[in-house]
Amino acid sequence: MSCADLQAEALATFDALFAEALAAGEPDPTAMTVATATREAVPSARTVLLKAHDARGFVFYTHLDGRKGRELQGNPQAALLFHWPRVRNGVQVRIEGPVEIVEEAEADAYFASRPRVSQLGAWASKQSETLESREAFELGMAALEAEFAGREVPRPPRWTGLRVRPDRIEFWYGAQFRLHERWLYEFDLTGHCSKRMLYP
Repeated sequence: MSCADLQAEALATFDALFAEALAAGEPDPTAMTVATATREAVPSARTVLLKAHDARGFVFYTHLDGRKGRELQGNPQAALLFHWPRVRNGVQVRIEGPVEIVEEAEADAYFASRPRVSQLGAWASKQSETLESREAFELGMAALEAEFAGREVPRPPRWTGLRVRPDRIEFWYGAQFRLHERWLYEFDLTGHCSKRMLYP
């Protein structure tokens, strides 16, 4: 099977499992853990929402000046984890690979689709910085509402999308007695690719 075929198969498998997660009533199938690390290899993880995915990779949005944004600029590698316990006997999807900033037009289009309050929040939040009080944040939001009254809210220049381009995708299927089924797809820059089963 060619690399293109394996990539298409992996994406189709993700899409099928995502559809099952929706049908199974998972609280939010788009929720995924994003793990990053500093240049010194100090790790951190948090949950974000998947906003787009296709053959190019998996996209989420953030402030580049927040902690994960800073870490991904200094060390542009990430790991994603989806966990859908209501699908079959529990499914995890693990995705790892390099990270790139999406094109400005793509980020602009997504930002324009967000609710206005969310757009204002992207301006008001100094993501990951110390906040003196909730009142200070609310006052900032009110000031921005006045500033942008009667016009569209533009995308903040340092708020954008990040795309994880997978070089590893693992599908983990839960089973009784920890006899799980695991399938790993690997892709590299030389054009080599593979699909193999892993011990549970």
